[in-house]
Amino acid sequence: MQSDRNQSACAGTPEISGRQALAALRGSYPEFMPGEVWLVGAGPGDPGLLTLDALAGLLQADVVVHDALVDARVLALAPSGAQMRFAGKRGGKPSVAQEDISAQLIALARGGLRVLRLKGGDPFVFGRGGEEILALAAAGVPFRVIPGVTAGLSGLASACIPATMRGVNQAIILATGHGPDEEGVMDWSALARTRQPIVLYMGLRNLENIAGALMRGGLPGSTPAAVIASATLAEQRVLVSTLECIASDTRAANFAAPALVVVGDIVDVRRQLLDASAQYAAAARPPGTALPVAGTALPAAGAALPGESSACEG
Repeated sequence: MQSDRNQSACAGTPEISGRQALAALRGSYPEFMPGEVWLVGAGPGDPGLLTLDALAGLLQADVVVHDALVDARVLALAPSGAQMRFAGKRGGKPSVAQEDISAQLIALARGGLRVLRLKGGDPFVFGRGGEEILALAAAGVPFRVIPGVTAGLSGLASACIPATMRGVNQAIILATGHGPDEEGVMDWSALARTRQPIVLYMGLRNLENIAGALMRGGLPGSTPAAVIASATLAEQRVLVSTLECIASDTRAANFAAPALVVVGDIVDVRRQLLDASAQYAAAARPPGTALPVAGTALPAAGAALPGESSACEG
């Protein structure tokens, strides 16, 4: 006998608004006050990885000052009357100066608006969030920080590369891949000596130089390396190679930003996880269904997977 709850579900339940759904999941959520600035992480790309507090901010915002990599589906969650202001920065392209962005946030807040500063990933991981908070504090503007899921970890997970693996690594290094003239001099030799995996944000343009610096610092050219483009999105692509070949292989495969680069033995664990996933799928396959040709799921090092968009799952 079905319960009343099941009968109700079969009959269909009325749709609820975004605010009602948020209240059901979050309970009471923070109130966005006029004149405040919320610095919000939008996650790595896929709207499914947006946090509930980020959603709360979007639903209440009067103006959204957003970066280039924020998904349009996330922006669409803001009220229909909310202003949209682009403040994106892309390497090698003209962009709004950071000082001007901070000044804009201050001016909008002083105008009595609820200002949502929306950044890809987490605002405090290579997102210049700290600079903006310091500017707001100096101007006496109230603010709130809403953490986001950083691409440097979630992007690896979406490509079936574990950020940490017992017996493989004891730490993981997050580094910016900007050139020395952009962000200061990075001691790549020191990072190489740690023998711990390195995840590069914004590293495609300088990948050849960085790979060379890591090898000069003692990291073997045979060290596994991978590039993950458009991580977590339907168009995600993954290329697996070695440190000495990763730059040339990436060019040959026409990879473009946004992309993450990961260097280290955790990349090799990906093959093990995909093998396990394939074995699970084969065991669960209905009798009489043809199996995929052996070896087709896992290309050789240096081969890109242009259609790989599914989650790491079994």
